[in-house]
Amino acid sequence: MCGLSHCRWTSRRDFIRDSLGMSVAILGIKPLIRPRPIAPGGVSINQSNVAVAEAAARWIGTGKLVADHGITWWADPAAPDSTGLTLYHDSPGVVLFLLELHNATGKTVYLDEACAGADHIVQRLESETEIPPGLYTGIAGLVFCLEEVYRASGRGEYRAAAQRGLLRLHAGAEEVGAGVAWNTSTDIISGTAGIGLTFLYAAAAISESRHLELAAAAGYRLLELGQSDSGGTKWPMSPDYPRLMPNFSHGTAGVCYFLVSLYQHTGEPAFLDAALAGARYLHAIAKTDGDVCLIFHHEPDGSDLYYLSWCHGPVGTARLFYRLATATGDDEWLDWVARGARGILRSGIPESRTPGFWNNVSQCCGDAGVGEFFVSLHRVTGNSEYLDMAWRVRDSLLTRASEGSDGISWPQAEHRTRPGLIAAQTGFMQGAAGMATFLVHLDELERGKHPAIALPDSPFT
Repeated sequence: MCGLSHCRWTSRRDFIRDSLGMSVAILGIKPLIRPRPIAPGGVSINQSNVAVAEAAARWIGTGKLVADHGITWWADPAAPDSTGLTLYHDSPGVVLFLLELHNATGKTVYLDEACAGADHIVQRLESETEIPPGLYTGIAGLVFCLEEVYRASGRGEYRAAAQRGLLRLHAGAEEVGAGVAWNTSTDIISGTAGIGLTFLYAAAAISESRHLELAAAAGYRLLELGQSDSGGTKWPMSPDYPRLMPNFSHGTAGVCYFLVSLYQHTGEPAFLDAALAGARYLHAIAKTDGDVCLIFHHEPDGSDLYYLSWCHGPVGTARLFYRLATATGDDEWLDWVARGARGILRSGIPESRTPGFWNNVSQCCGDAGVGEFFVSLHRVTGNSEYLDMAWRVRDSLLTRASEGSDGISWPQAEHRTRPGLIAAQTGFMQGAAGMATFLVHLDELERGKHPAIALPDSPFT
Protein backbone atom coordinates (compact mmCIF):
# COMPACT_ATOMS: atom_id res chain seq x y z
CA MET A 1 0.00 0.00 0.00
CA CYS A 2 1.71 3.18 -1.15
CA GLY A 3 -0.65 5.60 0.56
CA LEU A 4 -0.93 7.80 -2.55
CA SER A 5 -4.31 8.61 -4.00
CA HIS A 6 -3.49 7.36 -7.48
CA CYS A 7 -2.55 3.86 -6.24
CA ARG A 8 -4.92 0.89 -6.23
CA TRP A 9 -6.08 0.20 -2.66
CA THR A 10 -5.18 -3.12 -1.05
CA SER A 11 -5.89 -3.96 2.58
CA ARG A 12 -3.05 -3.84 5.08
CA ARG A 13 -4.07 -7.24 6.35
CA ASP A 14 -3.59 -8.65 2.82
CA PHE A 15 -0.05 -7.22 2.77
CA ILE A 16 0.74 -8.49 6.25
CA ARG A 17 -0.45 -11.98 5.47
CA ASP A 18 1.53 -11.90 2.25
CA SER A 19 4.59 -11.05 4.40
CA LEU A 20 4.89 -7.70 2.67
CA GLY A 21 2.93 -5.60 5.19
CA MET A 22 3.34 -1.88 4.76
CA SER A 23 1.93 1.03 6.68
CA VAL A 24 -0.03 3.67 4.89
CA ALA A 25 -0.07 6.84 7.01
CA ILE A 26 1.72 9.56 5.06
CA LEU A 27 2.41 12.93 6.68
CA GLY A 28 2.96 15.95 4.51
CA ILE A 29 4.52 18.81 6.46
CA LYS A 30 1.75 21.32 5.74
CA PRO A 31 -0.44 23.66 7.78
CA LEU A 32 -2.30 21.80 10.51
CA ILE A 33 -5.90 20.83 9.89
CA ARG A 34 -8.66 20.14 12.36
CA PRO A 35 -8.94 16.56 13.62
CA ARG A 36 -11.62 14.31 12.25
CA PRO A 37 -13.48 12.71 15.13
CA ILE A 38 -13.29 8.93 15.14
CA ALA A 39 -16.11 8.21 17.53
CA PRO A 40 -18.82 10.45 18.99
CA GLY A 41 -18.52 11.35 22.64
CA GLY A 42 -15.36 9.51 23.56
CA VAL A 43 -14.56 8.34 27.09
CA SER A 44 -14.23 10.50 30.18
CA ILE A 45 -10.60 11.42 30.73
CA ASN A 46 -11.23 11.19 34.48
CA GLN A 47 -11.19 7.39 34.38
CA SER A 48 -8.00 5.66 35.48
CA ASN A 49 -5.77 4.19 32.80
CA VAL A 50 -6.16 0.67 34.19
CA ALA A 51 -9.94 1.03 34.34
CA VAL A 52 -9.99 1.98 30.64
CA ALA A 53 -7.63 -0.91 29.80
CA GLU A 54 -9.86 -3.36 31.65
CA ALA A 55 -12.88 -2.02 29.79
CA ALA A 56 -10.94 -2.55 26.55
CA ALA A 57 -10.25 -6.13 27.63
CA ARG A 58 -14.00 -6.65 28.09
CA TRP A 59 -14.66 -5.34 24.59
CA ILE A 60 -11.91 -7.54 23.13
CA GLY A 61 -13.74 -10.42 24.80
CA THR A 62 -16.71 -9.82 22.50
CA GLY A 63 -14.52 -11.22 19.73
CA LYS A 64 -13.42 -14.30 21.68
CA LEU A 65 -13.80 -17.75 20.14
CA VAL A 66 -13.55 -20.90 22.25
CA ALA A 67 -11.75 -23.60 20.28
CA ASP A 68 -10.91 -27.24 20.93
CA HIS A 69 -7.55 -26.06 22.22
CA GLY A 70 -7.80 -22.77 24.09
CA ILE A 71 -9.24 -19.53 22.74
CA THR A 72 -8.61 -17.02 20.00
CA TRP A 73 -10.04 -13.65 19.03
CA TRP A 74 -11.36 -12.08 15.87
CA ALA A 75 -9.16 -9.23 14.69
CA ASP A 76 -12.42 -7.41 13.93
CA PRO A 77 -15.46 -8.63 15.89
CA ALA A 78 -17.66 -7.34 13.07
CA ALA A 79 -15.86 -9.65 10.60
CA PRO A 80 -16.10 -13.24 11.91
CA ASP A 81 -13.58 -14.54 9.33
CA SER A 82 -10.83 -12.30 10.70
CA THR A 83 -8.89 -14.74 12.88
CA GLY A 84 -5.18 -15.21 12.32
CA LEU A 85 -1.74 -15.73 13.84
CA THR A 86 0.07 -12.47 13.18
CA LEU A 87 1.51 -10.40 16.00
CA TYR A 88 0.46 -7.37 13.98
CA HIS A 89 -3.32 -7.91 13.78
CA ASP A 90 -4.28 -11.08 15.60
CA SER A 91 -4.42 -13.14 18.80
CA PRO A 92 -0.70 -13.05 19.77
CA GLY A 93 -0.99 -9.31 20.37
CA VAL A 94 -4.08 -9.82 22.54
CA VAL A 95 -2.16 -12.40 24.59
CA LEU A 96 0.68 -9.93 25.17
CA PHE A 97 -1.78 -7.23 26.27
CA LEU A 98 -3.36 -9.64 28.76
CA LEU A 99 0.07 -10.42 30.19
CA GLU A 100 0.70 -6.71 30.67
CA LEU A 101 -2.71 -6.23 32.27
CA HIS A 102 -1.96 -9.11 34.64
CA ASN A 103 1.36 -7.47 35.50
CA ALA A 104 -0.39 -4.18 36.29
CA THR A 105 -3.35 -5.54 38.25
CA GLY A 106 -2.20 -8.89 39.66
CA LYS A 107 -5.53 -10.38 38.56
CA THR A 108 -5.14 -14.04 37.64
CA VAL A 109 -8.07 -13.89 35.23
CA TYR A 110 -5.87 -12.06 32.72
CA LEU A 111 -3.04 -14.57 33.03
CA ASP A 112 -5.55 -17.42 32.63
CA GLU A 113 -6.94 -15.81 29.45
CA ALA A 114 -3.41 -15.29 28.11
CA CYS A 115 -2.58 -18.94 28.73
CA ALA A 116 -5.78 -20.05 26.99
CA GLY A 117 -4.81 -17.89 24.01
CA ALA A 118 -1.33 -19.40 24.05
CA ASP A 119 -2.84 -22.90 24.09
CA HIS A 120 -4.58 -22.16 20.81
CA ILE A 121 -1.39 -20.68 19.32
CA VAL A 122 0.53 -23.81 20.29
CA GLN A 123 -2.06 -26.03 18.64
CA ARG A 124 -1.98 -24.03 15.41
CA LEU A 125 1.80 -23.81 15.39
CA GLU A 126 1.91 -27.61 15.66
CA SER A 127 -0.77 -28.30 13.05
CA GLU A 128 -0.18 -25.68 10.33
CA THR A 129 2.73 -25.95 7.94
CA GLU A 130 2.36 -22.72 5.94
CA ILE A 131 2.93 -20.07 8.59
CA PRO A 132 5.26 -17.28 7.35
CA PRO A 133 8.48 -16.74 9.30
CA GLY A 134 8.28 -13.02 10.16
CA LEU A 135 8.24 -11.20 13.48
CA TYR A 136 4.97 -9.36 12.88
CA THR A 137 3.66 -11.83 10.28
CA GLY A 138 4.37 -15.32 11.56
CA ILE A 139 6.49 -17.80 13.47
CA ALA A 140 9.02 -15.38 14.94
CA GLY A 141 6.20 -13.41 16.56
CA LEU A 142 4.66 -16.62 17.91
CA VAL A 143 7.99 -17.63 19.43
CA PHE A 144 8.20 -14.31 21.25
CA CYS A 145 4.61 -14.53 22.45
CA LEU A 146 4.93 -18.09 23.75
CA GLU A 147 8.19 -17.41 25.55
CA GLU A 148 6.61 -14.38 27.24
CA VAL A 149 3.68 -16.52 28.39
CA TYR A 150 6.19 -19.03 29.77
CA ARG A 151 7.95 -16.24 31.68
CA ALA A 152 4.69 -15.06 33.20
CA SER A 153 3.16 -18.47 33.96
CA GLY A 154 6.15 -20.76 34.52
CA ARG A 155 4.41 -23.41 32.42
CA GLY A 156 7.10 -25.31 30.54
CA GLU A 157 4.89 -26.34 27.63
CA TYR A 158 5.00 -22.78 26.29
CA ARG A 159 8.78 -22.62 26.28
CA ALA A 160 8.87 -26.05 24.64
CA ALA A 161 6.52 -24.81 21.92
CA ALA A 162 8.63 -21.65 21.47
CA GLN A 163 11.71 -23.82 21.04
CA ARG A 164 9.93 -25.92 18.42
CA GLY A 165 9.06 -22.71 16.61
CA LEU A 166 12.71 -21.71 16.69
CA LEU A 167 13.63 -25.05 15.18
CA ARG A 168 11.22 -24.37 12.33
CA LEU A 169 12.93 -21.05 11.74
CA HIS A 170 16.33 -22.75 11.78
CA ALA A 171 15.07 -25.28 9.24
CA GLY A 172 13.59 -22.54 7.07
CA ALA A 173 16.78 -20.47 6.87
CA GLU A 174 18.23 -20.69 3.37
CA GLU A 175 21.89 -20.08 2.65
CA VAL A 176 22.17 -17.02 0.43
CA GLY A 177 25.41 -15.23 -0.36
CA ALA A 178 27.52 -14.89 2.77
CA GLY A 179 24.67 -15.66 5.15
CA VAL A 180 21.06 -16.77 5.42
CA ALA A 181 17.57 -15.42 4.73
CA TRP A 182 13.99 -16.67 5.00
CA ASN A 183 12.47 -14.67 2.16
CA THR A 184 13.34 -11.66 0.02
CA SER A 185 12.34 -9.13 2.67
CA THR A 186 15.03 -7.40 4.75
CA ASP A 187 12.67 -5.61 7.11
CA ILE A 188 11.40 -5.65 10.71
CA ILE A 189 7.81 -6.58 9.82
CA SER A 190 8.26 -9.77 7.83
CA GLY A 191 11.91 -10.15 6.93
CA THR A 192 15.45 -10.85 8.03
CA ALA A 193 15.82 -7.95 10.48
CA GLY A 194 12.75 -8.87 12.51
CA ILE A 195 13.49 -12.60 12.47
CA GLY A 196 17.07 -11.86 13.45
CA LEU A 197 15.86 -9.83 16.44
CA THR A 198 13.82 -12.83 17.52
CA PHE A 199 16.94 -14.97 17.51
CA LEU A 200 18.76 -12.38 19.62
CA TYR A 201 15.84 -12.42 22.04
CA ALA A 202 15.95 -16.23 22.09
CA ALA A 203 19.72 -16.30 22.59
CA ALA A 204 19.31 -14.16 25.70
CA ALA A 205 16.18 -15.91 27.03
CA ILE A 206 17.17 -19.51 26.35
CA SER A 207 20.99 -19.21 26.26
CA GLU A 208 21.65 -21.39 23.24
CA SER A 209 24.60 -20.32 21.09
CA ARG A 210 23.10 -21.66 17.87
CA HIS A 211 20.45 -18.94 17.96
CA LEU A 212 23.11 -16.24 18.08
CA GLU A 213 25.05 -17.97 15.31
CA LEU A 214 22.01 -17.94 13.01
CA ALA A 215 21.31 -14.30 13.84
CA ALA A 216 24.89 -13.47 12.85
CA ALA A 217 24.47 -15.36 9.57
CA ALA A 218 21.36 -13.25 8.89
CA GLY A 219 23.41 -10.15 9.62
CA TYR A 220 26.11 -11.13 7.15
CA ARG A 221 23.48 -11.49 4.44
CA LEU A 222 22.13 -8.03 5.21
CA LEU A 223 25.62 -6.54 4.94
CA GLU A 224 25.68 -7.67 1.31
CA LEU A 225 22.35 -6.04 0.49
CA GLY A 226 23.19 -2.49 1.52
CA GLN A 227 23.40 0.15 -1.20
CA SER A 228 25.75 3.14 -1.02
CA ASP A 229 24.01 6.50 -1.00
CA SER A 230 24.59 10.02 0.37
CA GLY A 231 27.81 9.08 2.14
CA GLY A 232 26.23 6.12 3.88
CA THR A 233 24.25 2.96 3.20
CA LYS A 234 20.56 2.22 2.64
CA TRP A 235 18.60 -1.02 2.42
CA PRO A 236 15.58 -1.79 0.22
CA MET A 237 12.70 -3.72 1.76
CA SER A 238 12.78 -6.19 -1.11
CA PRO A 239 14.20 -6.30 -4.64
CA ASP A 240 10.62 -6.83 -5.84
CA TYR A 241 9.27 -3.62 -4.30
CA PRO A 242 9.70 -0.48 -6.44
CA ARG A 243 9.97 2.08 -3.65
CA LEU A 244 12.66 2.35 -1.00
CA MET A 245 11.48 3.34 2.51
CA PRO A 246 14.20 4.59 4.86
CA ASN A 247 12.49 4.44 8.26
CA PHE A 248 11.86 1.66 10.78
CA SER A 249 9.22 -0.87 9.79
CA HIS A 250 10.37 -1.47 6.21
CA GLY A 251 13.64 0.31 5.80
CA THR A 252 17.17 1.27 6.67
CA ALA A 253 16.47 2.30 10.27
CA GLY A 254 14.97 -1.11 11.09
CA VAL A 255 17.74 -3.07 9.36
CA CYS A 256 20.40 -1.04 11.13
CA TYR A 257 18.62 -1.45 14.46
CA PHE A 258 19.04 -5.20 14.06
CA LEU A 259 22.68 -4.84 12.97
CA VAL A 260 23.71 -2.69 15.94
CA SER A 261 21.82 -5.05 18.26
CA LEU A 262 23.75 -7.90 16.68
CA TYR A 263 27.00 -6.03 17.34
CA GLN A 264 26.06 -5.75 21.01
CA HIS A 265 25.67 -9.54 21.20
CA THR A 266 28.66 -10.56 19.05
CA GLY A 267 31.20 -7.74 19.21
CA GLU A 268 31.64 -8.05 15.43
CA PRO A 269 32.79 -4.59 14.18
CA ALA A 270 31.31 -5.08 10.70
CA PHE A 271 27.80 -4.97 12.13
CA LEU A 272 28.40 -1.71 13.98
CA ASP A 273 30.13 -0.19 10.95
CA ALA A 274 27.13 -1.01 8.78
CA ALA A 275 24.69 0.42 11.32
CA LEU A 276 26.72 3.64 11.50
CA ALA A 277 26.74 3.84 7.71
CA GLY A 278 22.97 3.49 7.72
CA ALA A 279 22.69 6.27 10.29
CA ARG A 280 24.88 8.52 8.13
CA TYR A 281 22.49 7.98 5.23
CA LEU A 282 19.51 8.80 7.44
CA HIS A 283 21.18 11.97 8.69
CA ALA A 284 21.97 13.02 5.12
CA ILE A 285 18.35 12.77 3.98
CA ALA A 286 16.70 14.02 7.20
CA LYS A 287 14.78 17.26 7.59
CA THR A 288 16.76 18.86 10.42
CA ASP A 289 15.92 22.59 10.28
CA GLY A 290 14.55 23.64 13.63
CA ASP A 291 16.78 21.10 15.40
CA VAL A 292 14.42 18.22 14.60
CA CYS A 293 14.82 14.93 12.75
CA LEU A 294 12.08 13.94 10.32
CA ILE A 295 12.82 11.49 7.53
CA PHE A 296 10.69 11.19 4.41
CA HIS A 297 8.45 8.25 3.74
CA HIS A 298 9.88 6.82 0.51
CA GLU A 299 11.91 7.45 -2.58
CA PRO A 300 11.99 8.21 -5.46
CA ASP A 301 8.64 10.06 -5.43
CA GLY A 302 7.87 10.55 -1.73
CA SER A 303 10.69 12.71 -0.47
CA ASP A 304 8.30 15.44 0.70
CA LEU A 305 6.06 13.07 2.66
CA TYR A 306 6.57 12.32 6.36
CA TYR A 307 5.16 10.12 9.10
CA LEU A 308 5.23 10.63 12.89
CA SER A 309 4.64 7.27 14.57
CA TRP A 310 6.28 3.81 14.71
CA CYS A 311 6.10 2.55 11.16
CA HIS A 312 7.84 5.35 9.25
CA GLY A 313 8.32 8.18 11.71
CA PRO A 314 10.52 9.32 14.59
CA VAL A 315 8.87 6.91 17.03
CA GLY A 316 10.45 4.03 15.13
CA THR A 317 13.61 5.58 13.73
CA ALA A 318 14.70 7.04 17.07
CA ARG A 319 14.98 3.45 18.31
CA LEU A 320 18.04 3.06 16.09
CA PHE A 321 19.62 6.22 17.51
CA TYR A 322 18.93 5.16 21.09
CA ARG A 323 20.47 1.74 20.48
CA LEU A 324 23.52 3.33 18.87
CA ALA A 325 23.93 5.42 22.03
CA THR A 326 23.90 2.33 24.24
CA ALA A 327 26.21 0.41 21.89
CA THR A 328 28.82 3.13 21.43
CA GLY A 329 28.54 5.18 24.61
CA ASP A 330 28.37 8.28 22.41
CA ASP A 331 25.77 10.73 23.75
CA GLU A 332 25.53 12.41 20.34
CA TRP A 333 23.03 9.70 19.43
CA LEU A 334 20.81 10.73 22.32
CA ASP A 335 20.64 14.17 20.74
CA TRP A 336 19.24 12.55 17.60
CA VAL A 337 16.62 10.80 19.74
CA ALA A 338 15.70 14.20 21.19
CA ARG A 339 15.54 15.68 17.69
CA GLY A 340 12.99 13.04 16.71
CA ALA A 341 10.96 13.80 19.82
CA ARG A 342 11.06 17.53 19.03
CA GLY A 343 9.80 16.83 15.53
CA ILE A 344 6.71 15.25 17.06
CA LEU A 345 6.26 17.83 19.82
CA ARG A 346 6.32 20.70 17.32
CA SER A 347 3.85 19.07 14.94
CA GLY A 348 0.79 20.10 16.97
CA ILE A 349 -0.46 16.57 17.60
CA PRO A 350 -2.42 15.08 19.26
CA GLU A 351 -4.81 18.04 19.69
CA SER A 352 -4.52 18.85 15.98
CA ARG A 353 -4.04 16.50 13.10
CA THR A 354 -1.57 16.83 10.27
CA PRO A 355 -2.35 15.50 6.79
CA GLY A 356 -0.56 12.23 7.54
CA PHE A 357 -1.42 11.82 11.21
CA TRP A 358 -5.03 11.15 10.38
CA ASN A 359 -7.92 9.38 12.09
CA ASN A 360 -5.80 6.47 13.25
CA VAL A 361 -4.88 6.01 16.92
CA SER A 362 -2.88 2.78 16.74
CA GLN A 363 0.55 1.63 17.90
CA CYS A 364 1.70 1.39 14.29
CA CYS A 365 0.55 4.65 12.76
CA GLY A 366 -1.06 6.85 15.35
CA ASP A 367 -1.56 8.13 18.85
CA ALA A 368 -0.81 4.98 20.84
CA GLY A 369 2.57 4.60 19.16
CA VAL A 370 3.45 8.21 19.91
CA GLY A 371 2.25 7.87 23.51
CA GLU A 372 4.28 4.69 23.97
CA PHE A 373 7.37 6.50 22.70
CA PHE A 374 7.05 9.34 25.19
CA VAL A 375 6.36 6.95 28.08
CA SER A 376 9.58 5.14 27.20
CA LEU A 377 11.56 8.37 26.81
CA HIS A 378 10.39 9.66 30.18
CA ARG A 379 11.30 6.34 31.78
CA VAL A 380 14.90 6.58 30.55
CA THR A 381 15.42 10.37 30.76
CA GLY A 382 13.09 11.69 33.45
CA ASN A 383 12.23 14.62 31.13
CA SER A 384 8.90 16.04 32.33
CA GLU A 385 8.04 17.37 28.88
CA TYR A 386 7.94 13.80 27.64
CA LEU A 387 5.60 12.75 30.44
CA ASP A 388 3.34 15.72 29.71
CA MET A 389 3.16 14.65 26.07
CA ALA A 390 2.30 11.09 27.06
CA TRP A 391 -0.63 12.40 29.10
CA ARG A 392 -1.80 14.67 26.28
CA VAL A 393 -1.81 11.69 23.94
CA ARG A 394 -3.63 9.65 26.58
CA ASP A 395 -6.38 12.27 26.90
CA SER A 396 -6.75 12.50 23.13
CA LEU A 397 -6.92 8.72 22.87
CA LEU A 398 -9.76 8.56 25.38
CA THR A 399 -11.76 11.28 23.63
CA ARG A 400 -11.50 9.20 20.45
CA ALA A 401 -12.77 5.99 22.04
CA SER A 402 -16.21 4.42 21.85
CA GLU A 403 -17.78 3.17 25.09
CA GLY A 404 -20.72 0.80 25.38
CA SER A 405 -22.13 -1.83 27.67
CA ASP A 406 -19.57 -4.30 26.35
CA GLY A 407 -16.54 -2.10 27.08
CA ILE A 408 -14.29 0.37 25.26
CA SER A 409 -13.00 0.18 21.69
CA TRP A 410 -11.36 2.50 19.18
CA PRO A 411 -13.01 2.68 15.75
CA GLN A 412 -10.47 4.14 13.34
CA ALA A 413 -9.34 4.28 9.74
CA GLU A 414 -6.41 1.89 9.46
CA HIS A 415 -5.69 3.08 5.91
CA ARG A 416 -5.01 6.73 5.19
CA THR A 417 -6.26 6.41 1.62
CA ARG A 418 -9.57 4.95 2.83
CA PRO A 419 -10.58 7.41 5.55
CA GLY A 420 -14.20 6.27 5.39
CA LEU A 421 -13.31 2.64 6.06
CA ILE A 422 -13.76 2.66 9.84
CA ALA A 423 -13.34 -0.47 11.97
CA ALA A 424 -12.63 -1.30 15.61
CA GLN A 425 -10.01 -4.04 15.90
CA THR A 426 -8.76 -6.15 18.79
CA GLY A 427 -5.08 -6.68 17.97
CA PHE A 428 -1.83 -4.98 18.93
CA MET A 429 -0.54 -2.81 16.11
CA GLN A 430 -3.95 -1.64 14.84
CA GLY A 431 -6.35 -2.45 17.66
CA ALA A 432 -7.52 -2.12 21.23
CA ALA A 433 -4.83 -4.41 22.64
CA GLY A 434 -2.08 -2.04 21.57
CA MET A 435 -3.94 1.11 22.50
CA ALA A 436 -4.76 -0.22 25.97
CA THR A 437 -1.19 -1.48 26.43
CA PHE A 438 0.00 2.12 26.10
CA LEU A 439 -2.43 3.11 28.86
CA VAL A 440 -1.20 0.30 31.10
CA HIS A 441 2.42 1.30 30.49
CA LEU A 442 1.59 4.89 31.43
CA ASP A 443 -0.05 3.64 34.63
CA GLU A 444 2.98 1.48 35.45
CA LEU A 445 5.30 4.42 34.83
CA GLU A 446 3.34 6.60 37.23
CA ARG A 447 3.45 3.87 39.90
CA GLY A 448 7.16 3.13 39.44
CA LYS A 449 6.39 -0.37 38.17
CA HIS A 450 8.40 -1.94 35.36
CA PRO A 451 6.40 -3.16 32.35
CA ALA A 452 6.16 -6.87 31.67
CA ILE A 453 6.48 -6.76 27.89
CA ALA A 454 9.12 -5.18 25.65
CA LEU A 455 8.87 -6.27 22.04
CA PRO A 456 12.05 -7.56 20.33
CA ASP A 457 12.34 -4.33 18.34
CA SER A 458 12.25 -2.06 21.40
CA PRO A 459 15.47 -0.75 22.98
CA PHE A 460 13.58 0.60 26.01
CA THR A 461 13.77 -2.44 28.29
